[in-house]
Amino acid sequence: MKYDEALKKVSEYGQEHVLEFYEELSESEKAALLGQIEQTDFSVLEKANEGEKELKRGVITPIPAMKLSEIEEKKEVFTAKGIELIRAGKVGAVLLAGGMGTRLGSDDPKGMYNIGLTKEVYIFERLIRNLMDVVEQTGTFIHLFVMTSEKNHEKTVSFLKEKKYFGYDEAYVTFFMQDMAPASDYNGKVYMENKGLMSASPNGNGGWFSSMKRGGVLDIVHKAGIEYLNIFAVDNVLQRIADPCFVGATALNECAVGAKVIKKAAPDEKVGVMCLEDGRPSIVEYYELTTELMEAKDASGEPAYNYGVILNYLFRVADLEEIVSKEMPLHIVEKKIPYMNEAGETVKPEKVNGYKYESLVLDMIHMLDSCLVFEVVREKEFAPIKNPTGIDSVESARELLKRNGIAL
Repeated sequence: MKYDEALKKVSEYGQEHVLEFYEELSESEKAALLGQIEQTDFSVLEKANEGEKELKRGVITPIPAMKLSEIEEKKEVFTAKGIELIRAGKVGAVLLAGGMGTRLGSDDPKGMYNIGLTKEVYIFERLIRNLMDVVEQTGTFIHLFVMTSEKNHEKTVSFLKEKKYFGYDEAYVTFFMQDMAPASDYNGKVYMENKGLMSASPNGNGGWFSSMKRGGVLDIVHKAGIEYLNIFAVDNVLQRIADPCFVGATALNECAVGAKVIKKAAPDEKVGVMCLEDGRPSIVEYYELTTELMEAKDASGEPAYNYGVILNYLFRVADLEEIVSKEMPLHIVEKKIPYMNEAGETVKPEKVNGYKYESLVLDMIHMLDSCLVFEVVREKEFAPIKNPTGIDSVESARELLKRNGIAL
């Protein structure tokens, strides 16, 4: 992006101050700022006057889940259909890898974290190995789209190239960057962290498809004839990706989206649960679960809201293209936002001082008319790494990996 183009873009949204110190920057700093402006969606700032607000939820009711017993009965049929679609090149995978390993004590992208004990075993390595299981099962490479962020793109690309993609065929790997959303004060004015850097963050886990579209990656999807995209989070090292049984079940049930779920370990476990909201598929976040919902029972006497999502979804591309043309709900959240003061110093505030803007994948699901809730065995497919120790940690993931016969 050139300076004149950047100035025109920020001027449209009354954010000319972003370029106030442009002439004081070095050539590399100028290029970085112009690149940041190009990647940033300023339109969200128009929502600042609405302030932080809870998006009103509709009527929440249970959604039926396809349980393990039913899946086992139809496993051969589901798997055969999934293999057929994969071999026809109709299934792609999208790794949401924009995060950093900060909470694990690392300054690198989260996927670069080494969880090995006697040898190097990286999070990225485990995920690619899981996908390779399906490649070996089907004899077909699945196109892998890796979503990075402004903060970790270069390191992620360099690392995976250096590691030769852990044996994955480079021809089937495409990187794209997630769009950034600016962070603003309460009046919708973008904060600057320093003279050449806006305060910004990725636009939420619901921004992955719009980022693919804006980045021109959909051209590859169309050219390859991909009809389904399996999105998955970087932090779950046990999950199966492009799982033929899951793909086949979603396709044969003609659902717009499939959602892998696990039976909750406890009523108050911190996972979102699948539900219906005003008759359409949706997710209730764990902090929204009332005592009434936690204690509710279904017709068979089982907990009605008992299946937690693991951020592993299979979307039909045709439905995604339909909803991406519509306006998705925007979540406006008060945060502590670092900013540059009048003296040109970066300040890290102790109290909330503005808004961040994000869209969520749960809203994408709610915009669709059908969802297959697909149960998986948590001990075999759920080992999230969010903390160094304790629940959902490096320690707990290592134990689960070892139980599944994976050498560390």
